[in-house]
Amino acid sequence: MSIEETEHEIIEEFETFDDWMQKYEYIIDLGKSLPLIDGKYKTADHLIKGCQSQVWLHSEKKEGKVFFTADSDAIITKGMVALMIRVLSGHTPDEIMNAKLDFVEKIGLTQHLSPTRSNGLVSMIKQMKMDAIAYKAKN
Repeated sequence: MSIEETEHEIIEEFETFDDWMQKYEYIIDLGKSLPLIDGKYKTADHLIKGCQSQVWLHSEKKEGKVFFTADSDAIITKGMVALMIRVLSGHTPDEIMNAKLDFVEKIGLTQHLSPTRSNGLVSMIKQMKMDAIAYKAKN
């Protein structure tokens, strides 16, 4: 499934909810299904800078595609990183670097996050794209 197809799927899922409390509950549930980062990567080197909560992100490249795992000490943040992993993990560095990630705006996430959480989301996206750039540069 392409990044755009996954984004469209997420937009449709969020349209089924009537209010933001239901959407937050869904985001929290997504965090519970997050592919957890191996404990050895829960280090300062893997912390995303700019997040109010602690968010650890690990990436690795296999067969030309980048795969992410993560964890967070905050339940909503964990759900947000789970959303980003769902969209970006398993794609090529070029696909990740070029992803517009319009779904974030379309589901209303940016309007319903506190400024600090919004900054954290931007930091997550930035780190995932930087990892993709680094893998592309290694080729």
